[in-house]
Amino acid sequence: MAAITLKTESQIAKMREAGRLTYLTLKLMGELVRPGITTKELDKAAYEFIRDNGAKPSFLDYNGYPASICASVNEQVVHGIPGEYELKDGDIVSIDVGAYLNGWHGDAARTFIVGEASPAVKKLVEVTKECFFEGLKMCVAGNELSAVSAAIQNHAERAGYGVVRELVGHGIGRRMHEEPEVPNFTDPHFPRVRLHAGMTIAIEPMINMGRADVRMLRDGWTVIAADRKPSAHYENTVAITEAGPVILTAE
Repeated sequence: MAAITLKTESQIAKMREAGRLTYLTLKLMGELVRPGITTKELDKAAYEFIRDNGAKPSFLDYNGYPASICASVNEQVVHGIPGEYELKDGDIVSIDVGAYLNGWHGDAARTFIVGEASPAVKKLVEVTKECFFEGLKMCVAGNELSAVSAAIQNHAERAGYGVVRELVGHGIGRRMHEEPEVPNFTDPHFPRVRLHAGMTIAIEPMINMGRADVRMLRDGWTVIAADRKPSAHYENTVAITEAGPVILTAE
């Protein structure tokens, strides 16, 4: 595993600026999500908002990714490419966005309900959000990273959901993806990582209503639940500090 980069207080303050713009972009997405809007229209709005605020979309052209947001609908877990699909009443759409501002990245995701969804889908979205906050409670300097992973996994599995294994959270800073990896599940073979003040990580539970299994679509990006049941995603960029965890992708 490569070295983990610890950030100074001043560097975390700069990440907070990128994180706030990321949060505001997601807030805009939530205001725009409605039946009839296309995911491509959402992507255009996010691109213009990030650009107009003096930043660049972190995802655009990242390893060849063709858009500024990931828009993953219903059974799509992550990395859905925006297009001509019109959102429908009862859909859920997970929007993942990053902003690169003054040399630092912010990264966050939310799952939005389009119109009125079923109680089962609403519960999935709520539990996925709760998973993030259960993990956040463990983000204390001195704890092992596995405590964060275990808290997320336990909360999801108690609700009867599948925790995606093929994709994980990550360190973040000057680069979008840094060490360490931040799994949403535990495995005795994972390297032991202790949390230290100055670490900045993106924690992102990806939770399936059904089985944990996923597969990739032919576009080479979109990951879907193998059983085609709905999936939800909730992410924030978090700084570990001596005073406890701080969400950087917040207002």
